[in-house]
Amino acid sequence: MPDNIYLFFLFYFTILFSIIGYGFFFNHVIGISHNSINFGYTGLFGLFLGLIISYLSNFFLAHDYIFNSIFIIVGLFLFSYTLLKKFSFYKKEFLILLIVFFCLFISSLAFKTHDDFPYYHFPYTYYLTQQDLALGVGQFNHGFRTPSSIFYLSSLFYLPFIEYYAFQFAAIYILGFSNIILLKNFYYLFADIKFKKIDFINYLSLFAFIFINIFFYRISEHGTDRSAQILIFLLVIEILYFANLNKFSSSNLLYVYTLLAIIISLKSFYFLYLLFLFPLFIYFFEKNKNLYLTIKVFIFNRSTIILSSLIFFVLATYFFNTGCLIYPVSFTCFENFDWALPITEVERMNNHYELWSKAGRGPNFIVDNPDEYIKNFYWTSHWIREYFFNKVSDFLLGLIVLITTLCIFFINLKNKIKNFKISKLSLFTLIVLIILLIEWFYNHPSLRYGGYCIIALILFIPLSIFFEKNKISIKKFNKSTSILLILTVIIFVGRNFDRINKEIELYNYKPINETYYQVTEHYFRVQKNMDELINEYNNCKNFQSDCNLNKQKISQNFNKLIFKVGK
Repeated sequence: MPDNIYLFFLFYFTILFSIIGYGFFFNHVIGISHNSINFGYTGLFGLFLGLIISYLSNFFLAHDYIFNSIFIIVGLFLFSYTLLKKFSFYKKEFLILLIVFFCLFISSLAFKTHDDFPYYHFPYTYYLTQQDLALGVGQFNHGFRTPSSIFYLSSLFYLPFIEYYAFQFAAIYILGFSNIILLKNFYYLFADIKFKKIDFINYLSLFAFIFINIFFYRISEHGTDRSAQILIFLLVIEILYFANLNKFSSSNLLYVYTLLAIIISLKSFYFLYLLFLFPLFIYFFEKNKNLYLTIKVFIFNRSTIILSSLIFFVLATYFFNTGCLIYPVSFTCFENFDWALPITEVERMNNHYELWSKAGRGPNFIVDNPDEYIKNFYWTSHWIREYFFNKVSDFLLGLIVLITTLCIFFINLKNKIKNFKISKLSLFTLIVLIILLIEWFYNHPSLRYGGYCIIALILFIPLSIFFEKNKISIKKFNKSTSILLILTVIIFVGRNFDRINKEIELYNYKPINETYYQVTEHYFRVQKNMDELINEYNNCKNFQSDCNLNKQKISQNFNKLIFKVGK
């Protein structure tokens, strides 16, 4: 248990450096030159490799102290070996890494967690540390039917001394690596090369940086949703970046595929975001006018292996937990397996999730006629009253303030824009975003389910293109971004200080001496239930007693526990 902030701080950076080490290894295997290494993407590659290791190893092993300690030590070795060998190339990148994660450390100090954290985030992550894969665990908890890759990543941080108090680090690492990528896109002191001109990618990266650090400042509220939305900003930026390239870039396509893989693994409905490949596909086809070559570039390349490998593990996990490839999409389910959920239960839960996102259900209420409520647009008036005011309206107001501030800094009133043109790639990307917005509003109109990034990007992209056309000097751009960067850091740190002070007053939180977040017996209820059932089953096997009821609930084939649907 981390008795004080110093031990907490030590593990925070130890795990971080280990992740970077795996990123170095990934760069070496994939063939990325050390001259072009970006520590932001190196970190995301390390997270990706950690996810692959986590999913694969859990088929056979629990992520206990021994396994995780070996994982972290190997990563530290890879980090130390590579950094010392190429320190002259990496010293600037390493300095940026330290600056970003020092600033973010304050966000790790929290007592109160996300509402879903004790419900299923913590129980599922803890389950991964206690045993290897069991079939049918979706029957223990609704949240166990929709596991996120962030649980698998966090389970690797279950270590001696720190125990399970590093489970929230994964969200900070995703935010931190994303910040590094964005900073290098717009901030001249961190950029790899000096900006010769300011284009819309510089502006869009700046807008995304300010947005995610101000609107998503509270790490404990990230859950599984906001981490994915942070990466969606990066995904769209990488796609639009192709418009600035004179030739095909395999490294940029690698970034796109890796981001897509991680995003999809975080939440099942992000499979829809594969639509973002269509603007790129059309763009490449128009460039070379060769359909075969375009298909070859997009499908028969090393990046496809990266995307498909993680998606395979995600689909397999859904299947082993519920009998569905994508839960709760009923037509992907196979209820004839012992551990599979009945189709009727899958459909019921699909309606439940839709009802919740359309403001038809809450912790303490449910609307009359819920089945009728979610049909067509019957729900809109209630949703507007209960959810649009004040959550969406407050969000839109915040966006208006942000955009107004940016206009003050970057619009040059002396310049007149005669021809405002938008590239086909940007246009097709906006069309995909609008399609996703329509789908979001019709099926799950809750900001946490993609609404934040979709709405923000639809506004930011045209605004960024407008700023590019309304040319300002590089000197003014650098000065303005420096001011905005300082303001963003002040707001991020200030809001977290204010949050911590409130937690000190409300919960008697002691961030220096008792740094960890609150954990009660309630967090372990699922694992306790599972352990009791396993013990009953083992006693049944050993003593051959009358346990027909237990046999209906649990069995074992090929050394794998199978939890059956109760009949």
